[in-house]
Amino acid sequence: MSKKGILVIGSSNTDMTVKTKALPRPGETVLGGVFTMGAGGKGANQAVAAQRLGGNVKFICKVGNDIFGDNSIAHYKKEGLDTAGIIRSELPSGVALISVDEHAENCIVVASGANGDLLEADIDASAKDIRECGILLLQLETPIPSVLKAAKMAHEAGATVVLNPAPACPLPDELFKYIDLFIPNETELSTFSGMPVEDVASAEKAAAAMQAKGVGKLIVTMGSKGALICEDGRSVFVPAHKVKAVDTTAAGDTFCGALCVAVSEGKSLKEAAEFACAASALTVQKMGAQNSIPFRSDINL
Repeated sequence: MSKKGILVIGSSNTDMTVKTKALPRPGETVLGGVFTMGAGGKGANQAVAAQRLGGNVKFICKVGNDIFGDNSIAHYKKEGLDTAGIIRSELPSGVALISVDEHAENCIVVASGANGDLLEADIDASAKDIRECGILLLQLETPIPSVLKAAKMAHEAGATVVLNPAPACPLPDELFKYIDLFIPNETELSTFSGMPVEDVASAEKAAAAMQAKGVGKLIVTMGSKGALICEDGRSVFVPAHKVKAVDTTAAGDTFCGALCVAVSEGKSLKEAAEFACAASALTVQKMGAQNSIPFRSDINL
């Protein structure tokens, strides 16, 4: 792949989504709703977002030898992704069960399957792609030792390493020194910094704590409020577009993919965040994960 290309290593799921009036409480059955099935997984969402928004993207993941795996690979090829690095596993492909209420809030249960089988040996087998990429985009839906190994390999090769630390989980301190750009939401930033994050001021303090651990630059996604950029001892807030949200699934993934595209094109972090905010604002206005991700032609800035 091109030295300026974006390499995404992460998860691939099949999303099964039900839109209903209210999310069920424990032990409750909620009748009614609309069912859809489509491609998902944080890694796949971010790869598709980057590709649709103009990036040169290769996707490395692990899927099962089943119909979900077959359908996922066919879908990624149709999207234009370079799928040569996708690996088959003896485990079932990952699936996610998603419920979305009338306020666009969601709850998600994931059966990781083959995603949990993306091992350090697979990272070694992908070393050429990792060392040749311009930007490596990672998340936390695959085993942490593999994330660490890929980040270190890309960092040592001079690539820009981007980590979206979701879903939040314990991470080795070593990982942070390989991260050039850290993109947590407010909850994730609070988890990793050990500090409450409730507004811009508290986000700035928590971001400084992460930079003390070795993280380079941060962009804190703050939902409908916008995004906070922290770099070189300064912070800039980029407000979100005011839209009526229908489904927030994949909004953060769209933001990450869009941001990497803009960075790969030489834009500043502020310009990249403005582009990413515009893309994610379009995403929340549609149902589903990858179904809702916009194309470059959809964005007017």
